[in-house]
Amino acid sequence: MTAPLRQNVSLGERSYDILIGDGLLAAAGSHIAPVLPQPRAVIVTDTTVADFHLATLERSLADAGIDHEALVLPPGEQTKDFAHLEKLIARLLELKIERSTTLIALGGGVIGDLTGFAAAIVLRGIGFVQIPTTLLAQVDSSVGGKTGINTAHGKNLVGSFHQPRLVLADTEVLSTLPRRQVLSGYAEVVKYGIIDRPEFFTWLESHGMAVIEGDPSARRHAVAESCAAKAAIVAEDEREQGRRALLNLGHTFGHALEAETGFGDELLHGEAVAIGMVMALDLSVRLSLCPVEDAARLRRHLAAVGLATGAGQVQGRVWNPRRLLDHMARDKKVSQGRTAFILARGIGQAFLSDKVDAAEVEALLTATLAA
Repeated sequence: MTAPLRQNVSLGERSYDILIGDGLLAAAGSHIAPVLPQPRAVIVTDTTVADFHLATLERSLADAGIDHEALVLPPGEQTKDFAHLEKLIARLLELKIERSTTLIALGGGVIGDLTGFAAAIVLRGIGFVQIPTTLLAQVDSSVGGKTGINTAHGKNLVGSFHQPRLVLADTEVLSTLPRRQVLSGYAEVVKYGIIDRPEFFTWLESHGMAVIEGDPSARRHAVAESCAAKAAIVAEDEREQGRRALLNLGHTFGHALEAETGFGDELLHGEAVAIGMVMALDLSVRLSLCPVEDAARLRRHLAAVGLATGAGQVQGRVWNPRRLLDHMARDKKVSQGRTAFILARGIGQAFLSDKVDAAEVEALLTATLAA
Protein backbone atom coordinates (compact mmCIF):
# COMPACT_ATOMS: atom_id res chain seq x y z
CA MET A 1 0.00 0.00 0.00
CA THR A 2 1.38 3.40 -1.00
CA ALA A 3 1.00 6.43 1.27
CA PRO A 4 -2.32 8.16 0.53
CA LEU A 5 -2.48 11.52 -1.19
CA ARG A 6 -4.05 14.22 0.94
CA GLN A 7 -6.21 17.08 -0.35
CA ASN A 8 -7.64 19.61 2.09
CA VAL A 9 -10.97 21.32 1.53
CA SER A 10 -10.35 24.70 3.11
CA LEU A 11 -13.53 25.96 4.78
CA GLY A 12 -12.33 27.42 8.07
CA GLU A 13 -13.70 25.47 11.03
CA ARG A 14 -15.49 23.12 8.60
CA SER A 15 -12.29 22.20 6.75
CA TYR A 16 -11.59 18.52 6.17
CA ASP A 17 -9.23 16.20 4.36
CA ILE A 18 -9.75 13.93 1.38
CA LEU A 19 -7.41 10.92 1.50
CA ILE A 20 -6.81 9.21 -1.84
CA GLY A 21 -5.03 5.89 -2.35
CA ASP A 22 -5.28 2.13 -2.18
CA GLY A 23 -5.95 0.10 0.97
CA LEU A 24 -7.74 2.94 2.78
CA LEU A 25 -10.87 0.91 3.52
CA ALA A 26 -8.93 -1.70 5.50
CA ALA A 27 -7.33 1.11 7.54
CA ALA A 28 -10.47 3.26 7.75
CA GLY A 29 -10.83 2.99 11.53
CA SER A 30 -7.44 4.54 12.20
CA HIS A 31 -8.20 7.43 9.85
CA ILE A 32 -11.73 8.00 11.13
CA ALA A 33 -11.10 7.76 14.88
CA PRO A 34 -9.42 11.20 15.20
CA VAL A 35 -12.45 13.01 13.71
CA LEU A 36 -15.09 11.33 15.90
CA PRO A 37 -16.56 13.22 18.90
CA GLN A 38 -17.12 9.80 20.51
CA PRO A 39 -16.11 6.31 19.36
CA ARG A 40 -19.53 5.42 17.95
CA ALA A 41 -20.64 5.35 14.33
CA VAL A 42 -23.50 4.10 12.20
CA ILE A 43 -22.58 2.80 8.75
CA VAL A 44 -25.12 3.43 5.99
CA THR A 45 -24.64 1.37 2.85
CA ASP A 46 -26.60 -0.61 0.25
CA THR A 47 -26.88 -4.33 -0.37
CA THR A 48 -24.54 -4.33 -3.37
CA VAL A 49 -21.74 -2.47 -1.61
CA ALA A 50 -22.28 -4.38 1.64
CA ASP A 51 -21.55 -7.68 -0.10
CA PHE A 52 -18.16 -6.40 -1.24
CA HIS A 53 -16.95 -4.02 1.44
CA LEU A 54 -18.98 -3.89 4.67
CA ALA A 55 -17.06 -6.64 6.48
CA THR A 56 -13.73 -4.94 5.76
CA LEU A 57 -14.96 -1.62 7.15
CA GLU A 58 -16.50 -3.23 10.23
CA ARG A 59 -13.25 -5.05 11.04
CA SER A 60 -11.32 -1.80 10.70
CA LEU A 61 -13.70 0.09 13.00
CA ALA A 62 -13.58 -2.70 15.57
CA ASP A 63 -9.77 -2.74 15.48
CA ALA A 64 -9.84 1.02 16.18
CA GLY A 65 -12.21 0.60 19.14
CA ILE A 66 -15.16 2.27 17.42
CA ASP A 67 -18.60 0.91 18.34
CA HIS A 68 -20.75 0.62 15.24
CA GLU A 69 -23.96 -0.59 13.68
CA ALA A 70 -24.78 -0.97 9.99
CA LEU A 71 -27.96 -0.03 8.14
CA VAL A 72 -28.25 -1.60 4.68
CA LEU A 73 -30.55 0.00 2.10
CA PRO A 74 -31.66 -1.07 -1.39
CA PRO A 75 -29.30 -0.06 -4.20
CA GLY A 76 -30.12 2.38 -7.00
CA GLU A 77 -31.19 5.96 -7.64
CA GLN A 78 -34.75 5.12 -6.57
CA THR A 79 -33.49 4.90 -2.96
CA LYS A 80 -32.71 8.62 -2.97
CA ASP A 81 -36.22 9.78 -2.12
CA PHE A 82 -38.40 10.94 0.77
CA ALA A 83 -39.65 7.45 1.60
CA HIS A 84 -36.16 6.00 2.11
CA LEU A 85 -34.97 9.14 3.92
CA GLU A 86 -37.85 8.77 6.38
CA LYS A 87 -37.07 5.08 6.93
CA LEU A 88 -33.38 5.82 7.43
CA ILE A 89 -34.03 8.52 10.02
CA ALA A 90 -36.52 6.30 11.84
CA ARG A 91 -33.93 3.52 12.07
CA LEU A 92 -31.28 5.95 13.30
CA LEU A 93 -33.60 7.18 16.05
CA GLU A 94 -34.43 3.60 17.00
CA LEU A 95 -30.70 3.10 17.57
CA LYS A 96 -30.83 6.01 20.05
CA ILE A 97 -28.11 7.97 18.29
CA GLU A 98 -26.77 11.10 19.97
CA ARG A 99 -25.45 14.34 18.52
CA SER A 100 -21.96 12.98 19.05
CA THR A 101 -22.71 9.89 16.92
CA THR A 102 -21.20 9.94 13.43
CA LEU A 103 -22.70 8.47 10.28
CA ILE A 104 -20.44 6.76 7.75
CA ALA A 105 -21.65 6.73 4.15
CA LEU A 106 -20.21 3.62 2.48
CA GLY A 107 -21.30 3.61 -1.14
CA GLY A 108 -21.80 5.64 -4.27
CA GLY A 109 -23.47 8.98 -4.81
CA VAL A 110 -26.93 7.83 -3.79
CA ILE A 111 -25.78 6.58 -0.39
CA GLY A 112 -23.51 9.60 0.11
CA ASP A 113 -26.23 12.13 -0.73
CA LEU A 114 -28.92 10.37 1.32
CA THR A 115 -26.68 9.77 4.34
CA GLY A 116 -25.34 13.32 4.25
CA PHE A 117 -28.86 14.74 4.16
CA ALA A 118 -29.94 12.51 7.04
CA ALA A 119 -26.89 13.68 9.02
CA ALA A 120 -27.80 17.30 8.27
CA ILE A 121 -31.32 17.07 9.66
CA VAL A 122 -31.48 14.32 12.30
CA LEU A 123 -31.12 15.78 15.83
CA ARG A 124 -30.66 19.10 13.99
CA GLY A 125 -27.35 17.95 12.59
CA ILE A 126 -24.68 15.34 13.33
CA GLY A 127 -21.33 14.56 11.74
CA PHE A 128 -20.69 12.16 8.89
CA VAL A 129 -17.80 10.62 6.98
CA GLN A 130 -17.78 9.78 3.28
CA ILE A 131 -16.26 6.52 2.02
CA PRO A 132 -17.17 6.67 -1.68
CA THR A 133 -17.02 3.35 -3.52
CA THR A 134 -17.67 4.52 -7.09
CA LEU A 135 -15.49 6.64 -9.33
CA LEU A 136 -18.27 9.19 -9.69
CA ALA A 137 -18.63 9.57 -5.94
CA GLN A 138 -14.87 9.75 -5.37
CA VAL A 139 -14.35 12.58 -7.85
CA ASP A 140 -17.58 14.50 -7.35
CA SER A 141 -20.49 13.80 -5.03
CA SER A 142 -18.51 12.91 -1.88
CA VAL A 143 -16.68 16.25 -1.93
CA GLY A 144 -18.20 19.66 -1.23
CA GLY A 145 -21.05 19.02 1.18
CA LYS A 146 -24.00 18.89 -1.22
CA THR A 147 -26.56 16.44 0.14
CA GLY A 148 -30.10 15.71 -0.91
CA ILE A 149 -32.78 13.60 -2.50
CA ASN A 150 -34.75 13.52 -5.74
CA THR A 151 -38.46 14.23 -6.14
CA ALA A 152 -40.94 13.76 -8.95
CA HIS A 153 -40.20 17.38 -9.89
CA GLY A 154 -36.50 16.83 -10.50
CA LYS A 155 -33.10 15.72 -9.25
CA ASN A 156 -31.59 17.00 -5.98
CA LEU A 157 -34.31 19.59 -5.44
CA VAL A 158 -34.50 18.87 -1.69
CA GLY A 159 -31.33 18.91 0.36
CA SER A 160 -28.78 20.95 2.26
CA PHE A 161 -25.13 21.91 2.39
CA HIS A 162 -23.54 19.76 5.09
CA GLN A 163 -19.80 19.13 4.92
CA PRO A 164 -18.34 15.74 5.88
CA ARG A 165 -15.64 15.41 8.54
CA LEU A 166 -13.45 13.28 6.27
CA VAL A 167 -13.48 11.66 2.83
CA LEU A 168 -11.67 8.36 2.25
CA ALA A 169 -11.31 7.61 -1.47
CA ASP A 170 -9.91 4.09 -1.71
CA THR A 171 -9.08 3.66 -5.41
CA GLU A 172 -8.62 -0.07 -4.89
CA VAL A 173 -12.36 -0.60 -4.32
CA LEU A 174 -13.06 0.65 -7.83
CA SER A 175 -11.90 -2.73 -9.12
CA THR A 176 -15.27 -4.19 -8.05
CA LEU A 177 -17.26 -1.82 -10.27
CA PRO A 178 -18.90 -2.85 -13.53
CA ARG A 179 -17.33 -1.10 -16.52
CA ARG A 180 -20.51 0.91 -17.13
CA GLN A 181 -20.26 2.42 -13.64
CA VAL A 182 -16.60 3.31 -14.20
CA LEU A 183 -17.48 5.03 -17.46
CA SER A 184 -20.29 6.92 -15.75
CA GLY A 185 -17.84 8.25 -13.17
CA TYR A 186 -15.26 9.05 -15.82
CA ALA A 187 -17.61 11.63 -17.36
CA GLU A 188 -17.31 13.68 -14.17
CA VAL A 189 -13.52 13.41 -14.37
CA VAL A 190 -13.60 14.85 -17.90
CA LYS A 191 -15.80 17.67 -16.64
CA TYR A 192 -12.96 19.20 -14.62
CA GLY A 193 -10.76 19.44 -17.68
CA ILE A 194 -13.49 21.23 -19.60
CA ILE A 195 -14.23 23.66 -16.76
CA ASP A 196 -10.79 25.13 -16.09
CA ARG A 197 -8.01 22.51 -16.44
CA PRO A 198 -7.16 22.18 -20.13
CA GLU A 199 -3.86 20.45 -19.33
CA PHE A 200 -5.78 17.79 -17.41
CA PHE A 201 -8.08 17.25 -20.38
CA THR A 202 -5.04 16.79 -22.60
CA TRP A 203 -3.66 14.26 -20.09
CA LEU A 204 -6.97 12.40 -20.19
CA GLU A 205 -6.85 12.20 -23.96
CA SER A 206 -3.66 10.16 -23.54
CA HIS A 207 -4.39 8.33 -20.28
CA GLY A 208 -8.18 8.08 -20.09
CA MET A 209 -8.29 4.44 -21.10
CA ALA A 210 -5.72 3.61 -18.42
CA VAL A 211 -8.01 5.23 -15.84
CA ILE A 212 -10.96 3.22 -17.10
CA GLU A 213 -9.03 -0.05 -17.40
CA GLY A 214 -7.82 0.20 -13.80
CA ASP A 215 -4.21 1.31 -13.90
CA PRO A 216 -3.55 2.19 -10.22
CA SER A 217 -1.30 5.17 -10.87
CA ALA A 218 -3.61 6.65 -13.51
CA ARG A 219 -6.63 6.23 -11.28
CA ARG A 220 -4.94 7.88 -8.30
CA HIS A 221 -3.87 10.81 -10.46
CA ALA A 222 -7.33 11.23 -12.01
CA VAL A 223 -9.10 11.11 -8.63
CA ALA A 224 -6.55 13.42 -6.98
CA GLU A 225 -6.68 15.98 -9.81
CA SER A 226 -10.47 15.92 -9.81
CA CYS A 227 -10.67 16.36 -6.04
CA ALA A 228 -8.14 19.20 -6.14
CA ALA A 229 -10.18 20.94 -8.83
CA LYS A 230 -13.41 20.60 -6.89
CA ALA A 231 -11.84 21.50 -3.53
CA ALA A 232 -10.49 24.74 -4.97
CA ILE A 233 -13.90 25.76 -6.29
CA VAL A 234 -15.77 24.73 -3.13
CA ALA A 235 -13.32 26.67 -0.93
CA GLU A 236 -14.03 29.76 -2.99
CA ASP A 237 -17.83 29.34 -3.17
CA GLU A 238 -19.17 26.80 -0.69
CA ARG A 239 -22.88 27.48 -1.17
CA GLU A 240 -22.94 27.94 -4.94
CA GLN A 241 -23.49 31.68 -5.08
CA GLY A 242 -21.16 32.07 -8.04
CA ARG A 243 -18.20 30.05 -9.31
CA ARG A 244 -19.33 26.71 -7.85
CA ALA A 245 -22.15 26.65 -10.40
CA LEU A 246 -19.49 25.76 -12.99
CA LEU A 247 -19.43 22.27 -11.47
CA ASN A 248 -22.85 21.82 -13.06
CA LEU A 249 -21.35 21.74 -16.54
CA GLY A 250 -23.47 19.30 -18.55
CA HIS A 251 -25.92 18.87 -15.69
CA THR A 252 -28.71 21.20 -16.87
CA PHE A 253 -29.15 19.05 -19.98
CA GLY A 254 -28.16 15.86 -18.17
CA HIS A 255 -30.63 16.21 -15.31
CA ALA A 256 -33.43 16.81 -17.82
CA LEU A 257 -32.51 13.58 -19.60
CA GLU A 258 -32.41 11.73 -16.28
CA ALA A 259 -35.77 13.13 -15.21
CA GLU A 260 -37.32 12.01 -18.47
CA THR A 261 -36.05 8.46 -17.92
CA GLY A 262 -37.25 8.41 -14.30
CA PHE A 263 -33.74 8.38 -12.75
CA GLY A 264 -33.43 4.67 -13.48
CA ASP A 265 -30.81 2.39 -15.00
CA GLU A 266 -31.80 3.32 -18.53
CA LEU A 267 -29.46 6.31 -18.27
CA LEU A 268 -26.90 6.61 -15.47
CA HIS A 269 -26.00 10.03 -14.06
CA GLY A 270 -22.54 10.17 -15.60
CA GLU A 271 -23.89 9.00 -18.95
CA ALA A 272 -26.39 11.85 -18.88
CA VAL A 273 -23.63 14.31 -17.90
CA ALA A 274 -21.47 13.16 -20.83
CA ILE A 275 -24.31 13.81 -23.27
CA GLY A 276 -25.09 17.06 -21.45
CA MET A 277 -21.50 18.31 -21.76
CA VAL A 278 -21.58 17.70 -25.51
CA MET A 279 -24.87 19.60 -25.71
CA ALA A 280 -23.41 22.45 -23.64
CA LEU A 281 -20.42 22.83 -25.97
CA ASP A 282 -22.61 22.43 -29.04
CA LEU A 283 -24.81 25.22 -27.69
CA SER A 284 -21.68 27.31 -27.12
CA VAL A 285 -20.67 26.72 -30.75
CA ARG A 286 -24.18 27.60 -31.90
CA LEU A 287 -23.90 30.90 -30.02
CA SER A 288 -20.49 31.60 -31.65
CA LEU A 289 -18.74 31.36 -28.28
CA CYS A 290 -16.69 28.20 -28.70
CA PRO A 291 -14.50 26.89 -31.53
CA VAL A 292 -16.06 23.97 -33.39
CA GLU A 293 -12.85 21.97 -32.93
CA ASP A 294 -13.04 22.16 -29.13
CA ALA A 295 -16.56 20.71 -29.14
CA ALA A 296 -15.33 18.05 -31.57
CA ARG A 297 -12.39 17.19 -29.25
CA LEU A 298 -14.78 16.55 -26.38
CA ARG A 299 -17.04 14.40 -28.55
CA ARG A 300 -14.10 12.41 -29.92
CA HIS A 301 -12.66 11.71 -26.48
CA LEU A 302 -15.94 10.62 -24.92
CA ALA A 303 -16.67 8.37 -27.88
CA ALA A 304 -13.15 6.93 -27.81
CA VAL A 305 -13.54 5.69 -24.24
CA GLY A 306 -17.02 4.32 -24.86
CA LEU A 307 -19.39 7.01 -23.59
CA ALA A 308 -22.46 8.12 -25.51
CA THR A 309 -22.24 11.61 -26.98
CA GLY A 310 -25.87 12.05 -28.00
CA ALA A 311 -29.28 11.29 -26.57
CA GLY A 312 -30.11 9.39 -29.73
CA GLN A 313 -27.70 6.68 -28.55
CA VAL A 314 -30.03 5.76 -25.68
CA GLN A 315 -31.68 2.72 -27.20
CA GLY A 316 -35.44 2.57 -27.45
CA ARG A 317 -35.99 6.13 -26.24
CA VAL A 318 -37.81 8.80 -28.22
CA TRP A 319 -37.13 12.24 -26.81
CA ASN A 320 -39.46 15.24 -26.83
CA PRO A 321 -37.61 18.60 -26.86
CA ARG A 322 -40.50 20.42 -25.16
CA ARG A 323 -40.55 17.90 -22.28
CA LEU A 324 -36.82 18.33 -21.78
CA LEU A 325 -37.26 22.10 -21.71
CA ASP A 326 -39.97 21.68 -19.08
CA HIS A 327 -37.56 19.66 -16.94
CA MET A 328 -34.89 22.37 -17.35
CA ALA A 329 -37.37 24.99 -16.18
CA ARG A 330 -37.40 23.23 -12.79
CA ASP A 331 -33.61 23.25 -12.46
CA LYS A 332 -32.11 24.64 -9.24
CA LYS A 333 -30.21 27.25 -11.26
CA VAL A 334 -33.38 28.87 -12.58
CA SER A 335 -33.56 32.49 -11.41
CA GLN A 336 -36.42 34.87 -12.17
CA GLY A 337 -37.74 32.40 -14.68
CA ARG A 338 -34.49 32.13 -16.65
CA THR A 339 -32.49 28.91 -16.85
CA ALA A 340 -28.76 29.34 -16.31
CA PHE A 341 -26.45 27.35 -18.56
CA ILE A 342 -22.80 26.47 -18.16
CA LEU A 343 -21.21 27.32 -21.50
CA ALA A 344 -17.59 27.34 -22.68
CA ARG A 345 -15.34 29.54 -24.80
CA GLY A 346 -13.18 26.48 -25.32
CA ILE A 347 -11.61 23.56 -23.46
CA GLY A 348 -10.88 24.80 -19.92
CA GLN A 349 -12.89 28.01 -20.33
CA ALA A 350 -16.34 27.35 -18.86
CA PHE A 351 -18.59 30.16 -17.67
CA LEU A 352 -22.14 30.69 -16.41
CA SER A 353 -24.77 32.50 -18.47
CA ASP A 354 -28.43 33.23 -17.81
CA LYS A 355 -28.86 35.09 -21.09
CA VAL A 356 -29.41 32.12 -23.39
CA ASP A 357 -32.51 32.46 -25.56
CA ALA A 358 -34.86 29.52 -24.97
CA ALA A 359 -35.47 29.36 -28.72
CA GLU A 360 -31.77 28.60 -29.26
CA VAL A 361 -31.92 25.79 -26.72
CA GLU A 362 -35.04 24.34 -28.30
CA ALA A 363 -33.47 24.55 -31.76
CA LEU A 364 -30.37 22.75 -30.49
CA LEU A 365 -32.46 20.02 -28.84
CA THR A 366 -34.61 19.57 -31.92
CA ALA A 367 -31.55 19.23 -34.18
CA THR A 368 -29.64 17.02 -31.74
CA LEU A 369 -32.49 14.66 -30.93
CA ALA A 370 -33.35 14.24 -34.61
CA ALA A 371 -29.77 13.20 -35.44
